[in-house]
Amino acid sequence: MKGGMMEIPLTVPTLLERAATLFGGKEVVTAGDEGVLRTPWRTVRDRSRALAAALPGLGVAPGDRVASLAWNHQAHVELYFGVPAAGAVLLTANVRLSPEQVATILAHAGAKVIFADAEFVELVDQASQGVPELTTRVVLQGPPPSGWLAYDDVVAAGNADHPLPTLAEDDAAGLCYTSGTTGEPKGVLYSHRAIALHTLGICLPDGFALGEADTILPAVPMFHANAWGLVHAAAMTGSTLVLPGARPSPARLARLLEEEAVTFAAGVPTVWMGVLDELKARPRGRFPRLRIHSGGAPTPPSLLEAYRTELEVEILTGWGMTELTPVGMVAHPRGRMAGKDPAELISVRTSQGTPLPFVEVRLVDDQGRPVPSDGRTPGELEVRGPWVTGGYFRADTPQAFRDGWLRTGDVATQDADGYVRLVDRTKDLIRSGGEWISSVQLEHALMDQPEVAEAAVVAVSDAKWGERPWAYVVPRSGAAADPAALLAALEGLFPRWWIPDGVTFVEEIPRTATGKFDKKVLRRRPRPDGEVRQE
Repeated sequence: MKGGMMEIPLTVPTLLERAATLFGGKEVVTAGDEGVLRTPWRTVRDRSRALAAALPGLGVAPGDRVASLAWNHQAHVELYFGVPAAGAVLLTANVRLSPEQVATILAHAGAKVIFADAEFVELVDQASQGVPELTTRVVLQGPPPSGWLAYDDVVAAGNADHPLPTLAEDDAAGLCYTSGTTGEPKGVLYSHRAIALHTLGICLPDGFALGEADTILPAVPMFHANAWGLVHAAAMTGSTLVLPGARPSPARLARLLEEEAVTFAAGVPTVWMGVLDELKARPRGRFPRLRIHSGGAPTPPSLLEAYRTELEVEILTGWGMTELTPVGMVAHPRGRMAGKDPAELISVRTSQGTPLPFVEVRLVDDQGRPVPSDGRTPGELEVRGPWVTGGYFRADTPQAFRDGWLRTGDVATQDADGYVRLVDRTKDLIRSGGEWISSVQLEHALMDQPEVAEAAVVAVSDAKWGERPWAYVVPRSGAAADPAALLAALEGLFPRWWIPDGVTFVEEIPRTATGKFDKKVLRRRPRPDGEVRQE
């Protein structure tokens, strides 16, 4: 027997309609070097609907891929909602990729139309030469170059009151490509249902705890993993949405946190390192309602403690992947932990947290057998759920799944309370003399030292042990870092055979297009002579 409830599809445009209907006067704020643009949600809804009505005139049919190459701003929000409202699929391409990489992704996706910021016109012109399906280019700001259309002209050609296609909740709505940290980027095709359920999940109290009274600032780019769901969440809850514009600096982010009274912001740890330095250099303000989410990479305990003790701001950690729309876990202390000294909770707050509702996780060994939830035994993290991808777009990758579970490539432990703690990526673990060494734990310990701004630890070849750890360190500005002292500080924290063989000081650590440490580049380097060797 089936239930008797209405079958109303869960779709992306419904989120924006709620914002416009109930909270139409609330604003989407776009910042830039020359000030801010403030637009009510109801206007964003009308422009998104007009865009959706105009897309068929550009040759876009339901199911077609429409690409964006853009920073965080209002027009990109309109694409987030307008493209799926037309039944098409929004492909958010990464602006930090080369023309060749952009061309590869556009061609693989079969994109027909691209909307790009003015600064990326030349990049698109180069990339589109290898993408014959890409017939239409639209510039998002200013007058159009030759062969391009102007975004405002496209929107003006549409009618916000024109009937839009009827959507099914399992229709595709978005397409993101993975960062490719361990291989070639792969496409993840999101359904309307997955995005809607993910939005509900992250707004829960044990998620990001978002509501109408919030002012949300995504420091994470909108071209990366749906901006962690925050644009959709802001629409659904009617929150004020603050967008930092193109190439946001730590100074701009710090200014927006203060001037816009932001209550929730999200970005990668390196962003919050820069913002912390900026806030400390400014007149000391107070942020009584601000919560910060730090994700995309493990967050050093020292960063959480610095925000807590110096700014009285709590940093929330978690875990996710492009494949999970992207949030899967968030780290909140349990109710019974209330009143404990913050120092006692640091291991909870630096964990990857516990799964959101409907997301299941398990840890398995090399044979796929469950490992104990004892907080000590590592296993590969596997996940499944209604906003977890069941396969990659136009790719045959059966090795990425096991018995209906997505193999994440992360190695973790899980304790009796369900808290998952990331040990490493399977390809970043260092196997020395038959034993595993966690590069992540070594990196955290190095970055906890006051002289260190950033640190990455990778395996280097060794004739005796097979692999040994080696540290690449960016010293903090003005600090006199001593490699021997850095390694000596690790000896009381780890077994001696974990201590890196050496330290190489660098001006910067290579990054992927999504801002993560690119350890592939470091691993390809010859074993360095280094400043210190541990014999």
